[in-house]
Amino acid sequence: MKNSMAVGVDIGGSHITAALVDLENRSIIEKTWRRERVNSKGAADDIITAWAAVISEVTKEAANDNIVIGIGMPGPFDYDLGISKMQNQDKYDALFNLNVKELLAAKLNISPKNIQFINDAGCFLQGEGFSGAAREFKRAIGLTLGTGLGSATYDGHLAKDADRWCAPFKNSIAEDYISTRWFVKRYEAMSGQTVKDVKALCELVEQDDRVKSIFQEFAVNLAAFLVPFVQDENPEVIVLGGNIANAAPLFLPALTLQLAAHHIHLPVRIAMLGESAAIIGAASVWYGETVNA
Repeated sequence: MKNSMAVGVDIGGSHITAALVDLENRSIIEKTWRRERVNSKGAADDIITAWAAVISEVTKEAANDNIVIGIGMPGPFDYDLGISKMQNQDKYDALFNLNVKELLAAKLNISPKNIQFINDAGCFLQGEGFSGAAREFKRAIGLTLGTGLGSATYDGHLAKDADRWCAPFKNSIAEDYISTRWFVKRYEAMSGQTVKDVKALCELVEQDDRVKSIFQEFAVNLAAFLVPFVQDENPEVIVLGGNIANAAPLFLPALTLQLAAHHIHLPVRIAMLGESAAIIGAASVWYGETVNA
């Protein structure tokens, strides 16, 4: 029997978020959402115990005994075997070279076969492809625009980290031009004033014309970054998520024009699922699959 529900888990540097996902309706089941802080610098057993406690809370809501779990995990990580390769990253050092899949399964008293891992950078696009902005497309690329620059590709089944944040770009790398810090630095250079983030910058748009010109410049940079990405991956849609995507009305029209100038006429969609995307994406690795005992 195919799984009608799965636990979706998002492992962050300092927290775990999990919820039960209805795979048929492609949505999170109400009131199953849990989020807890985790000491990522703690001992291995403490980390696994903390993760298992949250997952157990979520699975209490499931009537099905044979529960399956999809986990979005930061890299480097052996996603097939479930072995952590994170080292000297200021998080989860204690798990280095340990089989997280087996340790977690033992703590949850389930078979390791019931746990699958996916790269956390791909989870947002996986969720948007399964249930959100890219649902009716077979191939997509996605960006998370925020403190950093996340990038992913989606082939209609599985999303993967595209790892383009460090691509050479202008005088530096892409993330230096396509992130919150670029906006903050650019506005300070133009006005002599500091703003906290892009949201604060948006609040100044009516009183300071420089804000609009900064977003126009951002659109040019974003298009220049996207052109080779599109040429390499040949997607049917571009999905933009992250906090900066909330300001889409200020840069999307210019971005569309810039892409058209490079003969790229793809739909550009703003991510729809918010925080739910990673959870739904992680759980969706179980869609249409069965667990063989």
